Amino acid sequence: MSIKEMIREHPQVGADYNEDLAEAVKHAMYCAAICNSCADACSAEPMDMSTCIRKCMDCADICQAVSRVAARRTAGNTVVIKSLLEACVIACKICAEECAKHDNAHCKRCEKMCRECFEDCVKALQGMQEAALS
Repeated sequence: MSIKEMIREHPQVGADYNEDLAEAVKHAMYCAAICNSCADACSAEPMDMSTCIRKCMDCADICQAVSRVAARRTAGNTVVIKSLLEACVIACKICAEECAKHDNAHCKRCEKMCRECFEDCVKALQGMQEAALS
């Protein structure tokens, strides 16, 4: 099953399908799960990982919001979607930078996912802004 196919098949999408936005939705879903898992793994580390846990949890929540709101295509709420994408870019950047400070596999994986999600959200934002100018 693919969220991108689900979005494409929505009755109100049609020719307005936005591949970059659909990719951002997909990666935001993955990023939310990975950040949540990283926060949990950080809680099991012997050192104080409270800052990393907080940043991972914040990022997970924002990514989850992006994946839910941007997947809704009825009467597209583009102002809110753009705002959430902007917040996701910030949260992913902050989380990736924090995870990069730690030398463990779960933080390295989380950093990589956050960077991918960051890039996809930037692309989706650019595409939405270009479409608005057309």
